Amino acid sequence: MTNLEKTYKFLDETGCYFLATVENNQPRVRAFGTILCDGKKLYIQTGKSKPVAKQIYANPKVEICACKGSEWIRIACVLKEADDRALRVKMLEKMPSLRAMYNEDDGNMVLFELDNATVTFSSFTAADETFTL
Repeated sequence: MTNLEKTYKFLDETGCYFLATVENNQPRVRAFGTILCDGKKLYIQTGKSKPVAKQIYANPKVEICACKGSEWIRIACVLKEADDRALRVKMLEKMPSLRAMYNEDDGNMVLFELDNATVTFSSFTAADETFTL
């Protein structure tokens, strides 16, 4: 399994991760559940009209954290908008509940690619494993 696949599998299996952004020098953390992998990159999704999107556009440096049992992952990365209709369609196919709020052509749904990502897997019983995607 590649590092990309390992990272995607962990985030997908947790069902929920936490995304940290900054707004006016104040950290903001919220739960997220959207994750997509196209075999080359990882993507998250939100609405352009939401405060989190505005925070990402203002400062694209973010961190993601998720826990599963006694293991956790931290990802420091830069988010880049992925303006790709096919990816939006794939996200909606993977997570059909999003259709209640978004569609691939609504102009509000936005996907962000995790770029320049440093991933750290940690646990209480093993040494950290860190790599870049």
